Amino acid sequence: LPVARSVVMLALNYGCLEAGNVDDSMGPVSSVSPGKSTEKELPDEVQDEPNGTLTGVVARYARHRDYHHILRPRLKELAAWLDAAGGPGTRSLWYVDTGPVLERDLGQRAGIGFVGKHTNLISRQLGNWFLLSEILTTATLEPDEPGRNHCGSCTRCLSACPTDALPAPFTLDARRCISYLTIEHRGDIPEPLRPAIGNRIFGCDDCLAVCPWNRFARESALMRESRRAAFDSPDLISWLELDEAQFFALFAGTPIYRTKRNGLRRNICVALGNSGDMRALPALSRAAQDPDEMVARHARWAMAQIETSN
Repeated sequence: LPVARSVVMLALNYGCLEAGNVDDSMGPVSSVSPGKSTEKELPDEVQDEPNGTLTGVVARYARHRDYHHILRPRLKELAAWLDAAGGPGTRSLWYVDTGPVLERDLGQRAGIGFVGKHTNLISRQLGNWFLLSEILTTATLEPDEPGRNHCGSCTRCLSACPTDALPAPFTLDARRCISYLTIEHRGDIPEPLRPAIGNRIFGCDDCLAVCPWNRFARESALMRESRRAAFDSPDLISWLELDEAQFFALFAGTPIYRTKRNGLRRNICVALGNSGDMRALPALSRAAQDPDEMVARHARWAMAQIETSN
């Protein structure tokens, strides 16, 4: 859209937090004031349910229906309204991770928030649990004031990263980031990083979860309606043994589908290996014979980890 004059930035909160703002893995954060640095605060790497089920952790945004599907019709409607309001000849294009738009920096310039030391956008009203989308338009709109940084001396996000992927403020080494390794990365997860992944099987929220600005976070009604409660504490053994049809039935239309079946099974093998739990051995033994060599390698690694720890 070469004649674009303005960008409308939008944020949708997916916080999964009720009043009182208690994080389900990190403990209360509302009592921590911005600017206060603390020691590393991490959830237990393996969370056993009362019935002894081995469970995994899924990033919060992925515990809902795919946000692309949620936002798409609303962005279309808003873009059409903007075209009509802008007068004859106005044209608007919407995006939600669907084009090479530098939305984080545009969000800062539009005043939605500021870029935190964990390299994510933080809003003083929404915390950092939100998704971004945007509309490029030929209409000339009055700009908002850009966001100014309010991290202060706080370094909680840097301390919280399990794999030290945040070596310095505002610096991310994506090669070490659990979100990259468990979602975008298609090959073997580097062995030195596997123990630090714990039982995270899709993404990682640790640097987001410790941000003190989350005391203002609230889950939007739009996202609450699309929650998948079954994704809150998934049973690792049953997910490992899903066939292609079962995988499609459970994950089609959700962010987790992005990993494909074998990518998710690779991640689950790592989580089970980190559990040190002998109950995982039968399922891992079957996975070690999988036709997909990547899954088989990770299953064999996991078995070795469990046998060594016992």
